[in-house]
Formats: sequence, structure tokens, C-alpha cells
Amino acid sequence: MNTILLQTLRDRFEQNMHRHPEMEWDKIMTKLISSPHTAALEQMELTGGEPDVVWYNAAQDEYIYMDCSRESPIGRRSLCYDRVALDGRRENKPRDSVLDMADGMWVSLLTEGEYRWLQSIEPFDLKTSSWIVTPDTIRARGGALFCDRRYDTVFTYHNGADSYYAARGWRGKVII
Repeated sequence: MNTILLQTLRDRFEQNMHRHPEMEWDKIMTKLISSPHTAALEQMELTGGEPDVVWYNAAQDEYIYMDCSRESPIGRRSLCYDRVALDGRRENKPRDSVLDMADGMWVSLLTEGEYRWLQSIEPFDLKTSSWIVTPDTIRARGGALFCDRRYDTVFTYHNGADSYYAARGWRGKVII
């Protein structure tokens, strides 16, 4: 595993104990060193996600990392929702789609429930917004969902899946 990434994850872990008060770094480090999914964490870090461990699933012995950057990761903004939306744009196509980028990074897009749960730890997306997993029934009609936090409340909105904005990106998770 990349030692610089490991040190970054450790520093972030130690600086944000409120995100994982019952967890021990040595146990996490052991899992990280043996995990094939650390490349996904490196991609999250490189795109500005600031991944941090936020949950431990004892039944599966799994640690869940999520993007914990204050705003939607800077390297994952200005994207259509999926390939169909991207291919459907005739002009001003963005460089990629959310689902293609997530797949290429080996990262899962957050669901609405996961996004809301993450917001219960601390406030995120106070100036930006983040695409979330969209139900097939909404996507089939051309829409996609995104969330943000305003007025100390988490909101879920809809937009055309082919839309993209400089202040809208996506957050993800990786299970180690």
C-alpha cells in the first residue's frame, strides 16, 4: 500500500475522531494493508474526496470509508449523471459522467440514505451539491437525484440527468 496515502488516512483518522469514536487505528491499518480496495481510496484522495472511515460493520468485519471533504470533491464536479445522459448531450459535453467515473475508480456512489447518514456526523455540502444513486423509475424519465445541506437541513432534489454544474459533484464509499 502507498505509504503516503496510509499516513494521510492515519492523520485524517486522528484529526477527526468524532467520525469514528469507537474505532482503533491499528485494526483499520491491518485491514488497509491487506485490502485490494486501497486503490479506490487513492482515487478518492486524488480527486479531492478526503476519504475517512465512518462505520464499522462488525458482522462482516468491514470498515466503510466515505468522502468527507467539506464540499463535493473538486475533482468530481461538472459531470452528467450517467453515460446515456452524457451521450445525449449535443453541445458542451462534460468530460465524463458520475457513474462512469465511479466505476472507473472502483467507488460506489452514495444512496440517499447513506448521504443523510453521513450528514448526521457533521455538515457537508454547504455550498455545493452531490449526485446520489437515482431509482430506475426516475432515471427512466430522464431525471436524476442530488442532495445538499442548507439551513441545517439535508435536501434531496431532482434535475435532468444530462445537466452538470461547477458546484455539483458526487460522494462515494469504499468497503475495506
